[in-house]
This record gives sequence, structure tokens and C-alpha cells, in this order.
Amino acid sequence: MSHVPQASVTTPDGEPAPLVPTTYSEVKGWFSAYDQVLFDWFLTRQNGVGGRPGDLLELGAFLGKSAIFLGRYVRPGEEFTVCDLFDSPAADDFNVAENRSSYPTLTRRGFETNYLAFHEALPTLVQAPTSVVPGRVEPASCRFVHVDASHLYEHVVTDIESSRLVADADAVVVFDDYRSEHCPGVAAAVWTAVVTGGLHPICVSASKLYATWDDPAPHQAALLAWLEERADLWHGVDVIDGRPVVRIGDQGAVPPPPPEPLHPAPQPAPAPAPAAVRRPGARWRRLAKDLLPPVVTRAIVARNRRRRR
Repeated sequence: MSHVPQASVTTPDGEPAPLVPTTYSEVKGWFSAYDQVLFDWFLTRQNGVGGRPGDLLELGAFLGKSAIFLGRYVRPGEEFTVCDLFDSPAADDFNVAENRSSYPTLTRRGFETNYLAFHEALPTLVQAPTSVVPGRVEPASCRFVHVDASHLYEHVVTDIESSRLVADADAVVVFDDYRSEHCPGVAAAVWTAVVTGGLHPICVSASKLYATWDDPAPHQAALLAWLEERADLWHGVDVIDGRPVVRIGDQGAVPPPPPEPLHPAPQPAPAPAPAAVRRPGARWRRLAKDLLPPVVTRAIVARNRRRRR
């Protein structure tokens, strides 16, 4: 895919074509620097020596900010699935209203354009309500699940159950907006699953809750050891119903290097060197020096010197 200049470009159906991002920062979305640090830590640890294979899943993609990031950690033989309505009609009036207010610019074409600017091929895309995921993703196949779809309580309850069905043993499941004031339905659904549904928190950031359906202790022990070496993250441990939860905050977190575009924006050509400036009459003076008798040349030079004094 070549770089598309920032000009008026239309698709065959006459719609404006999405502009191809040339840097990761140009991709619109919400993905804090220190959540990027945490995603990188969990996924790199899974990809390390002895890490078990498993697929990746994202419920809710918007324009691909986190999906582009996740795509770097997919290993050969693994599948990365992204499920989103994109620009399909929602199934109920409440979801229609949510999409209209929160995601008015979301289109599948926009996601695909952004993702393919950084990766050679698209993930497996499921353009449908996230409730279809258990029928599209193999049970117990995923090692990492990112849930950032609907903010409606009933839908989040379904997404939580879907994450449980597709999660491999020891999988990490991440829930966005678990405490945001603009989506209390997410908080209600997630914390109910923690208290009564068998979801075990590992840690929390300002935006995301990292959890597992298995034993969180091995994750927490490794995480705390790693956090002791990070000066750009602060941390503490709270206890909820007898279970520890690691709290992590930002102290100027330095994220991993961002994904690099496949085709960076062309750099401007260097400016040509300025042409040598010739003084008027220089050519004629050279000719006179070559053609006139030396006595005449010396007389002209002497006269010119007197004039310049």
C-alpha cells in the first residue's frame, strides 16, 4: 500500500476515502502510554521462552489503535480475531443511540486502512454484534482478550461470558472503562463478575482492569517483580474480598517503540546547492587578460585600482 497524500480522495461509490496514517500517533483512538507498557509486558511474557501458543481476540476496535498494537505479538500459527459492528446497524435502539453518539466516524474501511498501513494482512474480522463471538472463536483458544465494545450493561455481561468461554487456561482478559463515569454499565458488569462470577483481577490501571479466569497469583508475582524496576510506574496492592489487586499509576511511563508504518511518508528531496554567483563582466575580464598585450592589461588593472580607492 502506497502513501496517500492529504488530498481529496474518493472511493468508487463516491465516499471520501480514509487517509492512510504515516505514524502510529495519527491513528485515532484511546490507548494510554502506560496501558501500552502493560500490554507489552503481558504479551511479551506470553511470547517468551516456554510460553504456550494461543490466539488473540479484541471485542470492539474503533479505528484500530489497540488492534494495530496487538497485531505485533501474533506468532506464526496463531489467529488474531477482531469483532466490531463497524458501520453495520446495531441490533437494538439503545445500541444505535450509543454508536451514533460515541462512534459516529467508525467504518470498516477506516479500520482496514489504518491496520494495513502497519501490517501486511488484516486480522480475522467479524463484522457483527460481539454476542456472536462464541460461535466464531474456538472455545478455550485465546491467551489474550481485550474487551472494549459496548458500554451497555447487558452487552458487557455477554462479552464477559464470551471471554470466559474462549479464554485458554491462564489467559489474560482486559476490560476497558471498568471505572469510567460515562459508562457505569461496564463497572457494574465487571465488578459483579469479580465478586460473584469467578473473574480474578490481576491489576488495574486508570482505564483498564487486567484479569484472568484462572489463578492470578503467578501473574501478580511476576508483575510486582517487574514493577520494582520501573521508575516510570508507581504501584500498590489493595485487597478486595481477601484477594490482592495490584494498582498501577503513571509516572511518565515510557511506552515501547510504536508500530512502524510499512510505507513511511516520503521525505522531501534535499534542496539543490545554490549556483555560483558570477560578477558582471567577469567573463570579459578573463578574455581581456588572455588576448591583450601585458602592458595594456597592467594599465587597465592599475586604473581600476585607482577608481576603487
